[in-house]
Amino acid sequence: MTKFLLTVHVLAAIITIGPVTVAASMFPPSARRALAAPDHATARATVLTLHRICQVYSVVAVAVPVFGLATANSLHVLGSPWLLASIVLTLAGAAVLAALVLPRQRFLLAALGGAPGGPDTDAAGRAARRLGMYTGVFNLLWATVTVLMIVRPGSTTGA
Repeated sequence: MTKFLLTVHVLAAIITIGPVTVAASMFPPSARRALAAPDHATARATVLTLHRICQVYSVVAVAVPVFGLATANSLHVLGSPWLLASIVLTLAGAAVLAALVLPRQRFLLAALGGAPGGPDTDAAGRAARRLGMYTGVFNLLWATVTVLMIVRPGSTTGA
């Protein structure tokens, strides 16, 4: 059963978190391009698609920690420091995505939609730059979790 849980955990991480990190990284430069050419429908469509990927895959990505905890339980490593650190970093990554990345993506989508009372181009440009920073933090958190999952300091594998 442990091998099944680990397999689903790793597959879920690759299939869900990978696309979110890539789409989130592509969003800020794509939004800046779309802001620079507001009449370019393809640029707006690209930004909308990247946001949709981030939204949908982030919800499905809940399977990653669920199967990760089930795997850790079956391996009897729930109290291991590397796992606890991974859990904290995973929660931090989810918080950055939910509280900083996705709301700013929605803000930029509103700016691109030209809604009345929407943000001006300068404010949207600043938001796109900040979004790039938040996305970098998000990606760094996931990279750190990935390293912890591979290296597992203090594990008995000898790796």
